Amino acid sequence: MIFPGQARCDKTAHGKQGDKGWATQALRLSVIFFGNSTMATANVNTAMLTWARERAGFSVPEFAHKLTTNEERLLKWEAGEQSLTFNQAMQFADKAHIPFGYLFLSIPPVEKLPIPDLRTLESKPLHQPSAELLDLVKLMLQRQEWYREYLQQQLTDPNPYVGRFKVSHQVNDVVNDIRKALDITLHPERGSSDDYYRDLVKRIEAIGVLVMRQANLHHHTRPLKVEEFRGFAITDEYAPIIFVNHADAPGARLFTLIHELAHIWIGQSGLSDADARTARKEEIFCNAVAAELLVPAEEFQRYWRHDVKSWQENLAPLEQHFRVSCWVLARRALTLGFILYEDYAHYIALLKAAWQEREKRGKGPTYYKTKKAQISQPFSRAVVEQALSGQLLLREASVLLDNIKPAKITEFAKELGL
Repeated sequence: MIFPGQARCDKTAHGKQGDKGWATQALRLSVIFFGNSTMATANVNTAMLTWARERAGFSVPEFAHKLTTNEERLLKWEAGEQSLTFNQAMQFADKAHIPFGYLFLSIPPVEKLPIPDLRTLESKPLHQPSAELLDLVKLMLQRQEWYREYLQQQLTDPNPYVGRFKVSHQVNDVVNDIRKALDITLHPERGSSDDYYRDLVKRIEAIGVLVMRQANLHHHTRPLKVEEFRGFAITDEYAPIIFVNHADAPGARLFTLIHELAHIWIGQSGLSDADARTARKEEIFCNAVAAELLVPAEEFQRYWRHDVKSWQENLAPLEQHFRVSCWVLARRALTLGFILYEDYAHYIALLKAAWQEREKRGKGPTYYKTKKAQISQPFSRAVVEQALSGQLLLREASVLLDNIKPAKITEFAKELGL
């Protein structure tokens, strides 16, 4: 099993260099000693310095600040006018979130998402994914690999819900099958949209689908951008994973959760933005499943009033009836043709701005409660139990648990009720 920080030779990740070429080139480190000084110069490829900084999304002033140096020195490093010591080069790689060996490559590695990208309209070009998104997907794949092996060791049967249907099936057939599997009715009789979301997460995990949720990668300085993606699904015979981007407003997360669950049901991995205007058949299908499961069309049409002054007057009573957010309700009104896309987009922008303002004033939960909410609980429990029983190294458990310090895993176990 590969963990972050370990060397990995991967032809798909590093272009045509191949395993041997990558290893040879990355480890061709030249050291120059000056007199009796032990200060060593790292003969990095200076073009890789600029690539690494820009890949991480930092401007020169921002990155100079992260390195606790000045802009002039950073520009000289990138221009090859001033050399870096090995310590400076290692710090550079660390702050840019790349393996140290990358700085010695002759050309940048080819980095592609290891799962299908379903985010854009057919007519739009694909953009280079951010460093945070690439690293996040890799982390989820590492968790999936570990959990798959764990389940197989426990002699667990394959998950029966992965790929049960295809896009060619009827939306209502998939919706009814999901409702049966999760043991849910058309909609809750009490509680809020947030309560519904938490309940659905528990039910989804109870049928063997891991749900991961976070707003940043390891630290608030590496935020996940909602503009880039809202969620993704990674199908697997044993350990299917759903990821929901919690940088998104709470009202939108519920729709993303069910959209990604629909991906599991049709056996289609992919990165999604849940765009209402998508032309991709998988996304159209999963959007339709999420909309129908959360807000059944027939019932919604029966309660929607067309005689009100503003369409938004419908939302409060519908929110009480369906127990979903106004965000989801506006989305349903759009798909049924009750409002125009411009009306929907303007309303969602107002909801997002209001949520962001509340977030600035709010006080977050404790560290361990946050980790408990972010990382799938069945997964967390399995990792912690294996670590505390000595069957998994604490440092490996730390990596799988989003860098919780090895010495603190026992405290996290208490939060999990172990």
